[in-house]
Amino acid sequence: MDTETRLNSEAQETIAKLLKPYLQQADSLLVQKTYMAGTETFISSVTLEWIAAKVGFASQLPLFQPHLDATGNVERDAETVDEIFQRPLDWSRQATLTQYLTNHKDHKFPAVLVVLSPAWVDDPNASQWDNNQRATQSAIEFLPLDSQGKLGLLQMSSDVSVFALDGQHRLMGIQGLMELLRTGRLQPYSKLKKPVGDTITVKELNQKFGITPQQLQQLSQETIGVEFIPAVVKGETRAEARQRVRSIFVHVNLMAVKLSKGQLALLDEDDGFSIVTRQVAVSHALFCDKPRRNPRINWDSATVASKSTVLTTLQALTDMGQRYLTPKFPHWKAAKSGLIPLRPTEAELEAGIEELKQFFDGMATLPSYQKLEQGWETPALRRFSFEKPGGEGNLLFRPVGQVAVAAALGVLVFYQQRSVTEIFEKLQEFDNAGGFSGMEYPDSLWYGVLYDPNKRRVRVAGKELAAKLLIYLLGGMPQPMECAELRKALADARTFENKAVSFEGQFVKPREVGLPEIL
Repeated sequence: MDTETRLNSEAQETIAKLLKPYLQQADSLLVQKTYMAGTETFISSVTLEWIAAKVGFASQLPLFQPHLDATGNVERDAETVDEIFQRPLDWSRQATLTQYLTNHKDHKFPAVLVVLSPAWVDDPNASQWDNNQRATQSAIEFLPLDSQGKLGLLQMSSDVSVFALDGQHRLMGIQGLMELLRTGRLQPYSKLKKPVGDTITVKELNQKFGITPQQLQQLSQETIGVEFIPAVVKGETRAEARQRVRSIFVHVNLMAVKLSKGQLALLDEDDGFSIVTRQVAVSHALFCDKPRRNPRINWDSATVASKSTVLTTLQALTDMGQRYLTPKFPHWKAAKSGLIPLRPTEAELEAGIEELKQFFDGMATLPSYQKLEQGWETPALRRFSFEKPGGEGNLLFRPVGQVAVAAALGVLVFYQQRSVTEIFEKLQEFDNAGGFSGMEYPDSLWYGVLYDPNKRRVRVAGKELAAKLLIYLLGGMPQPMECAELRKALADARTFENKAVSFEGQFVKPREVGLPEIL
């Protein structure tokens, strides 16, 4: 060991010995001070167990006690409207967040932003307020341990309250974890904290995910970042302090821009459908970037503008991948709504990529998409005839139509074990006959289904009916009862003010609207 290394080691040992008695104190935390816009804040690291035990919701402050509703949220009235710090609590998220902590080995919660408020803050007669009701000291007691006052101890006496300013639902999830560890079960709630569904048990987690009670206990000692803000700083009145804290909360949320669904799909490393779809999207000839060709995918937005030259969006492609592959990989979906799915195995992802490639290979053979290779641009194929300039009104150039096709073929290929080659041979005939075009005309199967003649625009709500119609056209609906229900649904979609529109464009009785011939 060289001299410099030895001296560094000795210095570290000395610092460790000096800090040891301070770090062992239950009523203090080692923190680093930060300073911005006139306010000092203090950053530390604490266990999940500490967070659950020490941190509460804003509604639990003495200030709000006379104004709470049955769910623990603050009632909106003339007395509290200027006191409220947080958005209402959504208790339906607790079970989801708790299961995220228990089920995902790569779980990660961002730091929690909390406000530290000693008892004197809520006592107008406390000695810490001067004659002008201005604070004579900060709500946070900080004992510096270095000459610059950057590193030190935050005093946590028994009369100090801490509540989450940003991170209330993270806190809720952590509290759910502690409840699960303490009792062996967790009751899911509705948004308004009414019990719903079956309880989550430690036994269930062990059976489904192989999580042992010992592993769950270890979670309580994992650590999370926490940043402390003083409820009041020296020289503030209580009203000024409240305004400052509320402003910080609003600014934190305004600066956090929510990702679009397309951006989430691009970044998602857990959802198998997102992983598979983006791999295919960047490599398949129908979508990949090529010299002297406009990009085919809008990677961010969920919609395609009238003048846009893209073929589809990443969000639509991800929906297509999910609808097509779910019959083959149903376990790729999250066990419950709101949960993050578990990442599939590499072998499954490779199989999913090959299946989706085969699907898009077939799509690329359709005459409508072959027009793209002949120099056509997507706006001319997408626009309706009445738009300027007019277009073909082809559903294959609308994301909703693309998803409907994928959903139908997923059922046919994986549930009914139909041949992909035969399916696309039939679709090619249908496309050649103009089956996907002219959605805005009564002779189109999609009139009233994916096209709303009253509003003269795409009807997204018709996506499921469109998928069923494609299944029927391709011979995948042999049961008479199913066909009868489909005929009624189609007649209802083509009925406006009690008058149904036939494929010949005539007003008829709804029961006179029939189904087209099977391909």
